[in-house]
Amino acid sequence: MQLTQEDVVVIAVPSYGGRVPSVAVRRLKALNGQGARAVLACVYGNRAYEDTLVELEDAARETGFRVIAAMAAVAEHSIARQFASGRPDEQDAQQIAAFAEQIRGKLSTNDLSEPKLPGNRPYKKAGGASIVPKATKDCNRCGVCAANCPVEAIHKDDPTKVDEKACISCMRCVAVCPQGARKVSPLLLSAASLMLKKVCSERKECELFL
Repeated sequence: MQLTQEDVVVIAVPSYGGRVPSVAVRRLKALNGQGARAVLACVYGNRAYEDTLVELEDAARETGFRVIAAMAAVAEHSIARQFASGRPDEQDAQQIAAFAEQIRGKLSTNDLSEPKLPGNRPYKKAGGASIVPKATKDCNRCGVCAANCPVEAIHKDDPTKVDEKACISCMRCVAVCPQGARKVSPLLLSAASLMLKKVCSERKECELFL
């Protein structure tokens, strides 16, 4: 893909633990922005996105993009799905559509000013205990989960085998399994839900930075 300074690129990532997933940073750094204008977007599960946008901004700049806008949006929490359930909803859609018009307006005036983004440098420490979905007895080894895993953590020939170090706990495999045969440990899920209850219960709104 050959980019130019006239191009506008949307770079979107999920926020996991307030950071950009390391695999997304690696993939972004394999590109050459060539001075193209970039709109950054992070999606988080109604807890907090913390240093996600500044980390994404740094990676985009290092790769040669010019950051002109950024957005943080809320979606259903990938693990504890009772938090932000049903989001993005109609209110979110209206907000994001309004953001898009504001970004369009900035682009139309060739305003290349950089937004001031919330977050810290150095970034918060990444990591923490990961929650790895496992195959249940209902797994028929169809391979849908392996084909859809963004980090190829699931063995293609035997989906019951998972590289736990590679897994980023995105829960994509759980969402796409046609048999409903991938599950998270109920004990771990209960502990995560209890931990998140206080910080995730109040509705958070999408944010735009121009």
